[in-house]
Order: sequence, then structure tokens, then C-alpha cells
Amino acid sequence: MSKHDDAYCLRSRLSWRLLLLQAALLLALVAVVVGALCASGFVLAGRDEDRVVDVVQHALARDTQGSLTLRPTSDLKQLRSETPDLWFLVRDRHGHSLAEGAVPAEFAAIGGGLDQISQARLGWQLFEDDPRKPAARLKRVDTDAGNVQIITATQGRLTGAKAVVMTSLAFLGIALPGLLLMGTATFIATPMILQRAFRGLDTTAEQARRIDIHQRGARLSVDQIPLEVVPLVTAVNDALARLDQGYARHKRFVADAAHELRTPIAILNTRLESLAPGPDKTRLLEDAARLATLAEQLLDIQRLDRCSHPFARVDLVQIAQGVAADLAPLAIAAGYELALDAPATPVETTGDAAALERALTNLVQNAIQHGPRRGTIGICVAGPASIEVADEGAGIPADQREAIFEPFYRLAPLDRGAGLGLNMVREIVLLHGGYVSVADGPGGGTCFRISLPPIRHS
Repeated sequence: MSKHDDAYCLRSRLSWRLLLLQAALLLALVAVVVGALCASGFVLAGRDEDRVVDVVQHALARDTQGSLTLRPTSDLKQLRSETPDLWFLVRDRHGHSLAEGAVPAEFAAIGGGLDQISQARLGWQLFEDDPRKPAARLKRVDTDAGNVQIITATQGRLTGAKAVVMTSLAFLGIALPGLLLMGTATFIATPMILQRAFRGLDTTAEQARRIDIHQRGARLSVDQIPLEVVPLVTAVNDALARLDQGYARHKRFVADAAHELRTPIAILNTRLESLAPGPDKTRLLEDAARLATLAEQLLDIQRLDRCSHPFARVDLVQIAQGVAADLAPLAIAAGYELALDAPATPVETTGDAAALERALTNLVQNAIQHGPRRGTIGICVAGPASIEVADEGAGIPADQREAIFEPFYRLAPLDRGAGLGLNMVREIVLLHGGYVSVADGPGGGTCFRISLPPIRHS
């Protein structure tokens, strides 16, 4: 499972949840509006103000004397049976009229004054008049009896099909456009608002990305970040403080241990020099030299880590020449030839000469200790800024070339080494901004390559 499987996009989640909330609020608003219209008499739930007009329109005719009359259509019979309080008033332009039911006095004589009106709704003020007063619908339509004016109350039963149509129109006309508008605004505005709100958090995240093991005392800024995120940033800062304290204790312990080891190592070297020449003396001198190098490397790392700008121009050719001169007697005594291949011109980098010399010394000592006690150990300096140490030993399996740089790792379980040398080499090179790689040597052994940043000449 990916480490991002449980993560989610706050912008997307917030946008969708806001859209659902807006949809619910909009539907509730439509329901409130429809309810208010029904209560005001503008819309009568379950009733259709136009159905009476439609039924009367299709049933209207004239008798032999030219008077208005109603044909007994099935729709008219159904309307009369469904609405016992049915009433309507029909007038033509010639003064003929037809009425059915109890026509309210307010509407009985109003039609003549509205002959030029094609349709209207006749009602009352909602809060100032008696809500029990009937409202009416006026509409002029064409019938078999000619063009007539029909006035009726809104007393028809709403058919199922028309109810669906009216509900759909209400949703499509009010809710859907509003929902689309608010949804579009939500998906556009929400990312912009979040981006603006979390702009300070992006700065804090960039600060966190720049923190590494060599940058102690760094803390994340809590300026211009949302208050809801401040506890998280504060907790991270507290964790960084605890890590700094633990790292400082560890550094002090390593430095103290390295200083304490220097004196007994020097005494050991003095006593070993007094021994009679032989293979045992050679091996003991190799081990003591390696132990001294490890102690010095620990001190180098502590010193470099405490300095903000400890580096200067360093000539890798001079470093290689010095290491070759110092270790040539040790290599020859162990049965090797030590060869140096370096250009006549300087190969420069920026760094600490003592630390880089210690790293190169460790690689050569590593070749002396773990080699077959024969063949050539080669030191090669090449541009733009690299040093190689190659031997003619058994080599290092490809699947273990990364592991050998881990502390206390040894290829052979019974190896006399402490398993710290190559780790120290990598730490020194990393402090210089370079890297160490391992490959097959030209003579069949192992080739360690230190690559460092070259000096850029303008």
C-alpha cells in the first residue's frame, strides 16, 4: 500500500461537501418558497387554477337561439363531481353570459370592465385583507362558441402529469440554475481561498524540506499559517528540539571517545615499533594505523560539523602524493606495490585537506588489510575532481556494494576490522558535497571512486 493511499485532497473534499450543503439548503429554500406561495393562495397545493378554464373552454357551445351553453362532456362531469364548490362565469363580447355555482359578488360584475385584458389573476393583499376571501382567475380563450372571457376560482384538482411538470419546472427554473451557479463558484473559489489561506504553510513546508542532520537549531515558522495548523507545527518544533539535544549528546560522546583513544593508540604504536621485524609486527602495525585513522576521522567529522564554512581550496594531487608517501612502507611490508597516477597540474576542489587525506588513507589501508598480500594498489587522481583507489583482490559482490558503507558492516563475519572505516569515508565525502562509488577494478579487484565538486573557474 502506498504511503499516500490514506491521504486526501482538502480542496476537493471541501468543495464537494460545500456543494452538497448548498444543494440541501437550496432544496429547503425551494420547499419554503413553494410552501409560502401555497399559504398565500398564489399556489393551492393539489389544485390547478387553469383546469377549470380548460374544461369549460372545451365544453362551451351555443344553442339554437345563440345563447351560451355547456355540453355534458366527461371532463365537465368529473370536474363537477370533484369540486362541489365549483363556480365560473363566462361572458362573450355581445353581452351573453353563462354562470354556474355561487359566483362571488366581487367578481360577478367585474368582467365587463376587463374586456381588453387577455388574462389576469384576481386576488387580495396578503396581510391586509381577510385570507378567506376567494381569489379568481380571468382568462380570454377561443371556444366553439367564439372568443369568450372566463372567470373562475382556482378550484380544479391538479392532475398527476401536470403536478410532475410543475414540480420539474420549479426545480429546473429555480433550484438547478442556482445549484449550477453556486457549484461553479464553489469549485473556483474554494481552491483560491485555500491556496491563499495555506500560503504560509507552503513556506513552512519549504523550511522543513531544507532541514537536514547538519542543520541543528532549525525550527519551522508559525507566522501566517492557519491557527488550526499551529499545534502541528509546534509539535514538530518540539520534536526537532528533542532531536537536537540527543544529537548533541551523541556528538559529545563520540568526540570525547575519539580524544581518549588517541593517547593509548600512540603508546601502542611506540611499543609495536620496538618489536622484532616479522609478519605479526606488520599486521599489528596495520591494525594500529587503521585504528588511529578511525579515531582521527571521528574527530574530523566533529570538527567539520561544528564549522559553518570550514572549506578552502584543496589540491587532490598533493593529498594523493602525501598519502602514497606515508603508506608506501606499510604497503611494501605487506607485500604490495603502491602506484600513483596523477597529473602534473593541480586538480582542485573545495574542502578540508586533513579530512580528505584521512578518507583516502582509509581506502588505501582498507585495500592493504583485505587484499591478497600481493599485486598493486593504485591511486589515481583525475579531473574534474576525483580520486580512485584500486586493488587486485577478490572484489566486492555487486549486491553488497551499498551495504559496506553502513556502520559496523563487514563482508566476513570474522574480519578483524571494526566496520567503521568505509562509513567514515562516506560521511567525510558527503560533508564535502560528493559521493563514493564502488566498481570492479581494472585488474579484477575493487575500485573505490571519490567524486567531489570541482572548483568552477570563471
